[in-house]
Amino acid sequence: MSRHYTVKDSFAENRMFLSRVVAVLVFFSIMILGLVGRLVYLQVVGHNHYSMMAKSNRIKLAPIAPTRGIIYDRNGRVLAENIPSYSLELIPEQIKNIEQTLQKLQQLFAIPDEKIEQFLKQKKRSKRFSSIPLLVQLNDFEVAKFAVVRPYFPGVDLYARLVRHYPYGELTSHIVGYVGRINEKELKTLPVAEYRGTHHVGKIGIEKRYESQLHGQTGYSEIETNAQGRKIKSVATADPIPGENLTLTLDIELQKIAYDALEGQNGAAVAIEVKTGNVVVFASRPGFDPNPFVSGISNKAYKALQQSEDQPMFNRALRGQYPPGSTIKPFIALAGLEYNVIKARQKIFCPGYYQLPRLKHKYRDWKASGHGLVNMKNAITQSCDVYFYDLARNLGIDKIHEFLQKFGFGDKTKIDLVGEKAGLLPSKAWKKRARSQPWYPGETLITGIGQGFLQVTPLQLARATATLANKGKVVTPRLVNKFYNSEQTEITGVYEKKQIILNQQNVEDIFSAMINVIHGWRGTARRLSKGISYQIAGKTGTAQVFTVKQEEKYKEGELDSKLKDHALFMAFAPAHAPKLAVAVIVENGGHGGSVAAPIASKIIKQFLAETKVEATIK
Repeated sequence: MSRHYTVKDSFAENRMFLSRVVAVLVFFSIMILGLVGRLVYLQVVGHNHYSMMAKSNRIKLAPIAPTRGIIYDRNGRVLAENIPSYSLELIPEQIKNIEQTLQKLQQLFAIPDEKIEQFLKQKKRSKRFSSIPLLVQLNDFEVAKFAVVRPYFPGVDLYARLVRHYPYGELTSHIVGYVGRINEKELKTLPVAEYRGTHHVGKIGIEKRYESQLHGQTGYSEIETNAQGRKIKSVATADPIPGENLTLTLDIELQKIAYDALEGQNGAAVAIEVKTGNVVVFASRPGFDPNPFVSGISNKAYKALQQSEDQPMFNRALRGQYPPGSTIKPFIALAGLEYNVIKARQKIFCPGYYQLPRLKHKYRDWKASGHGLVNMKNAITQSCDVYFYDLARNLGIDKIHEFLQKFGFGDKTKIDLVGEKAGLLPSKAWKKRARSQPWYPGETLITGIGQGFLQVTPLQLARATATLANKGKVVTPRLVNKFYNSEQTEITGVYEKKQIILNQQNVEDIFSAMINVIHGWRGTARRLSKGISYQIAGKTGTAQVFTVKQEEKYKEGELDSKLKDHALFMAFAPAHAPKLAVAVIVENGGHGGSVAAPIASKIIKQFLAETKVEATIK
């Protein structure tokens, strides 16, 4: 029997073993070198980058909204404030069945469906552990009501917040304006860092115009969080800087007098301090209550405001554009004197109508029987249309446009509010550009009595009146007098002033005629002269809403209320040392002397009584 023996090659085996060991050592060496290299990169090269990433995973910046600035009137009365209020808020993460909870709360507080819808929309944009408001500005009864049932609503609680409030409501709605929730369009334009902790922004009025000053600067709190982003503790805090407090030129007592005087009528009244441009009255009626807009006005209430025939949200003082009627006549007369087209004592005959050469059409005077022989003073006192038809024709539309433009007609006044209208000052060039039509002589005539294409805002008319009272010095109307920074240091604005070069004797002649409107026995506003020891210079105006045909007569008693003439009045007082200029318009009010003038008189009397003016008739 044979045997087989296997001969071992020890050298080959050793060589294979060694090669494997070397391969393993090389592999592990490469791995170790890679690991060391990565550690060097992480610890040295990329240290700053990864350190910041690690810190951001642990530390979150939570914005702290600043307190909005307070708005005061000129005498320190609060027009816009922040009041403590309770809100009912939910934390979705802590509520097992949010739909059931919302149903119970809806029954408890009679919450409208649209509020529930708003909450659900906000819930989708928020984190589950964030507190989301359902109801704001709860009254004491509602707070007490929820306090009783609080144990049955886990994840629902009451929170104290500061809410914007407007104590004078509709009285200041068109000046102060209001704040409302930030919408998607505003989110794209507002500074992200400054508004991260803010839910409201100024929508109209002073609240919008001075948003950056009123808002303040957002603070931040460094919060340590866990992996899910929940707060563990506060690490550091940078306090917010409160918004600046604003003091307006507005006198709320005078504002109330003007607003109350407009009761039952649609219109506007503006009063400006002649020397400074300070607006002391800026009334537009009807107004609206701005407070519901802060927490979110209901769709029903908002539609009611929008669809109202009286347009309570329309700022008539700033955006209303009306024919000035006869209130433009003092400016037309001054243009005639300045261009040497007329002399103050030069007379023309008024038969009750005016005709252009070779034309049969009659441009009627408001007084069918005519005024007879009248000079410039008589024409302004009695508001003779025929005199101004003739004067306008002799001036021509180019000179009328050039002169009225100096007084700011056709241009914005640059008041510190958003949304001002410029009115319309027609010219040949304007009509050709806007309507592709030539200018007709008859259009010049009716421009001379404040009709036709000519349109002004109540603010424009008040500024022009102040310029006239200033004998040509133009001031910029303003509503904010001063504002304070966080250290309460007063800062005053700088406002441009310019001078219209006028013959002062011509200005005095216009003053004399305007004084006669109130204090002359044939003046169209002579009722205002009773019971005062000073003189008022003014001019009444009546502006047609529609054109009366040549063969028809204007029958006021048979007209619908919306078709009646607008009533206007402009004035300044005391006449020989002017302090206040006023412009009033009452839509479809009828006659300026009987409707608009008494409103202006109340404003003037109260203002001069407050400033203790001692003036006598000269």
